[in-house]
Amino acid sequence: MPHFVVDCSQAILKIQDEESIITRLHRVVNASGLFQESDIKIRVNPFAINSVGGGREDFIHTFAWIMEGRTVEQRAALSKAIVTELAAMFPELPRIAVNVAEFEKATYFNRAML
Repeated sequence: MPHFVVDCSQAILKIQDEESIITRLHRVVNASGLFQESDIKIRVNPFAINSVGGGREDFIHTFAWIMEGRTVEQRAALSKAIVTELAAMFPELPRIAVNVAEFEKATYFNRAML
């Protein structure tokens, strides 16, 4: 925990590779001070075929899932920091977005908790 899943059009990987995206997002997320660095998980899912507005456009959308307990202001600042970093990496890309959703502590369970 937390998980950051970057959905994107495959073509953007010609500009920045997956490793660069993961490294820079890890740095930004860690700098937020909201998480233990060793807990941060980031994945990139490139899509060869996609539709944006009924056509083909490059995009990046980051889905963040974090454990509940952060304020709205903290989550908003995290979202802004991620979009700011991605915009710096992809200055010509107009479609960059992120949303932060929370896991509920009462219903979250993983293998380590067995």
